[in-house]
Amino acid sequence: MDVTVYGPLRAATEAKTVEVTVDGDTVGAVITAFVDAYPRAESQLVDEGGDLRPSVRVMVDGDSADRDERVPPDATIELFPAMRGG
Repeated sequence: MDVTVYGPLRAATEAKTVEVTVDGDTVGAVITAFVDAYPRAESQLVDEGGDLRPSVRVMVDGDSADRDERVPPDATIELFPAMRGG
């Protein structure tokens, strides 16, 4: 599944869009697969308990999605980590 990343996540992936192998059909499965493939991104996406950080936005086909929402196999996934600064 293709995942497009923004902001500091590009430092972990070294590309705007990457392909990850997902075992499951939920946003949570996509996040888990992404973190497994790019461990440097973990601290930007999930907290110590493994929950998605509240400031992280996940878009599925252009719509905001929660961790438990289903992801169609051909969906467009975008990850927006928390941005710092002001």
